[in-house]
Amino acid sequence: MSDSLREPWLRGIALNPAAPSDVLIRLLDASAGPARRLMCESRDLPDEVIDAALRHPDLQVRRALAINRHVDPASLAPLATDPSSTVRGRLAGSPWPRPRRVRPLPDDILVTLLTAQDSGEDGLLTAQEIIQELLSSRQIPLSFHRAMADHEHPAIRIRASSRWQFLTPEQRQALLHDPDPAVREAARENSWELDPEAVEAVLPTIGSLSKPFVLGTCVLSPALVEQCFADGTVHPLARNPHTPADPLTRLARHPDAEIRKTVAARPDLDPDLATALAQDPDEAVRTRARLHPFPRTWPEYWAIERVIGHGPDCTCPIDEPATEPAPDWYTACAASEEPVLRRVAATWPGLPPHLVRPLSQDDDEEVRVRLACHHPLAPPALLLAVFVTRPAHRPHLLTLPHLPRTGLAHLLTHPDPEVRTLAAADPTLPAPPLTDPDASVRRAAAANPALRPDALEPLLTDPRTAEGAASNPSLPAPRMHTLLDHCLEGAALRRPPTFVRGQKSGGTRS
Repeated sequence: MSDSLREPWLRGIALNPAAPSDVLIRLLDASAGPARRLMCESRDLPDEVIDAALRHPDLQVRRALAINRHVDPASLAPLATDPSSTVRGRLAGSPWPRPRRVRPLPDDILVTLLTAQDSGEDGLLTAQEIIQELLSSRQIPLSFHRAMADHEHPAIRIRASSRWQFLTPEQRQALLHDPDPAVREAARENSWELDPEAVEAVLPTIGSLSKPFVLGTCVLSPALVEQCFADGTVHPLARNPHTPADPLTRLARHPDAEIRKTVAARPDLDPDLATALAQDPDEAVRTRARLHPFPRTWPEYWAIERVIGHGPDCTCPIDEPATEPAPDWYTACAASEEPVLRRVAATWPGLPPHLVRPLSQDDDEEVRVRLACHHPLAPPALLLAVFVTRPAHRPHLLTLPHLPRTGLAHLLTHPDPEVRTLAAADPTLPAPPLTDPDASVRRAAAANPALRPDALEPLLTDPRTAEGAASNPSLPAPRMHTLLDHCLEGAALRRPPTFVRGQKSGGTRS
């Protein structure tokens, strides 16, 4: 066997969707090299392989599994108490590469990570560092956030107090009078955000990067508001929901059009000010006032804010908003003459089917793109059209089940190799493009299940197609084992390693 074929064969088998468990378990050995990590973090895995990886003595295997976005997160629960802090940290830090729509972790894993008293045996990460990874990972669903204030575990209620403005007034009062003294203390420490005098006292101690956030979200004293006007730092005030009426009147007449534009869309704006801003000399200000007629709500305001000015190549995370406008409002947006509002409607996955088709044919490209990326009923033809024309969205579109995988022969001559790669995997092709000048296209063509097992043999011995042929689901399992016999070192590796269910894995320093 040529050494040049070893790595392509291993990588191909690692990603072969038809590889049985006994084949994949052999790849858990260190002699599999980078293919071991590739398998553990980049594909769906049978239960037997997950079980073996969870209990593998090498923490590199467990670290790779912890960021696998294809495996059901519930299956990864043992990693939340792994002996290695870096394994726990990987699990807390979300899958990689991070998708636009991150699947939440189950509640039991969240509780385990958030209440851990230690980080693991190696001490490379602290428990608090792991929690910070989790808090920024987008893996905590809103349902869990909303239940934290009433959770039976005091540590979770303490965590809830750190999201003070997210809580209802009743929840805040309950935490301030919680039977657990540590919870009460945490609630008192976090309640400063809605106390103007406390905000004024805390602000000097806050770093410059956090100051705009505080000025844009907390309740401010009159003295602090005046200081913002004196310093010229009024931009955060324009979007702060707590900004009083008098400062808003001054902001609505501010010489900076960007500030007037932000104020023009506020739900709490005086109607007379709104009328004046609708006639503002600046077109952008007039547009914001026109887009959102009264009556307005803050959830509607933020829904528009998440869309306006982003452009058709926006790849912002797709997260569930903390507050959602009423369905009737989204329905009205879908029929609006304003493209921006139709873009807003296209981002709502609950939009009724009878409104999806008109938006899929909308004259505004950004409406069509947003519908393709956000709505589960977006027509497959639209998904394919966006895939072809907007490369920025291809990684996300490839994760969607309705992206067409057949009928793509017309794209084999497309100038973009990423488009040809998608087409080369079409199992209905009469002849996959094995001689395409691009390596990714050849690899996809060699992995096409339309190829018969006997046609794979010459491809396996050609370095240009070896990896694709090894990942072809038509490759028989005995042939995969034969290839591994050549690639893996040691006679013991001719038999899958055995891991005893329930055996505690050991950890080594990375």
